[in-house]
Amino acid sequence: SAIPEIKSTHSLVAKHVTKEKWDKLSGIVTKTSGFTLAKAIACAVEFDNQHCGIYAGDFDSYRDFADVFDPIIQEYHGISADAKHTSDMDSTKITGNVNPNAPVHSTRIRVGRSIDGFGLSPGITKEQRLGVEKLFSSACKKFPADLAGDYYPLTGMDEKVRQQLVDDHFLFMSGDPNLKVAGMERDWPEGRGIFHNKDKTFLVWVNEEDQLRIISMEKGGDVLGVFKRLARGIQTVADSVKDESGKGFMLDEKYGYVHSCPTNLGTGMRASVHIDLPGWTKDGVDKLKARCEELALQPRGTRGESGGQTG
Repeated sequence: SAIPEIKSTHSLVAKHVTKEKWDKLSGIVTKTSGFTLAKAIACAVEFDNQHCGIYAGDFDSYRDFADVFDPIIQEYHGISADAKHTSDMDSTKITGNVNPNAPVHSTRIRVGRSIDGFGLSPGITKEQRLGVEKLFSSACKKFPADLAGDYYPLTGMDEKVRQQLVDDHFLFMSGDPNLKVAGMERDWPEGRGIFHNKDKTFLVWVNEEDQLRIISMEKGGDVLGVFKRLARGIQTVADSVKDESGKGFMLDEKYGYVHSCPTNLGTGMRASVHIDLPGWTKDGVDKLKARCEELALQPRGTRGESGGQTG
């Protein structure tokens, strides 16, 4: 088939999906979830604002379309072709913490994880998605006391439960245009849900952008405490899933933990604080962005990772 017109002309997809590569790879259909290169680059074709513009539909996508994925991953992450990723979640190596006088409302650290044998969100079949949910909802019953809690499926969710999750800023919504075009909102809301512990400091999103988003959060600025809980939580989820099914997390020896978006490959971790910056309000967002750039930070909206801001 003819190479599609890529609207995001400045994206990594536009740079690395050449006619030659398209002709070689466009006919390949992955084994796990029937994914194609056309599906992988749908966002770069549909929108004109993508920086990266590609998603994987299963672990196979990274291998089958390696001629496209490898150079994109290397350029985005700034790594060489022979680089190997190492994840280190040893909290004893962290020194210092956020200044207790800093006006930090809350701290949140998350990772994405994917379970072997199932597709990734953009390509996952309906049966596989339900399989991930069934596996996790059963595995989470074995969590230790401080991480123990309940799993709330989005399908048939009680209105009172739904409102509480909205009030807690825990609920993820449908309607993100990127996720839609990438194929991540098929069969919505089936197979999706949210787990949280009693203290609401440990959460797992099931079948959103990644099969599992494992989240540690709490009020205040104790980054070390939040990281320690996250590291324990990831291990707990891994162990429980393994006990339940014999399956481990998808791990690539070169790129680390596998996610649907290649920008998240590796440890797949994002750490954020919700902080008051009263002095920046009058300067505006653009100046704040420039300052964050200097500090190798990224400003996000008050409504979280994909939300806008309310102040």
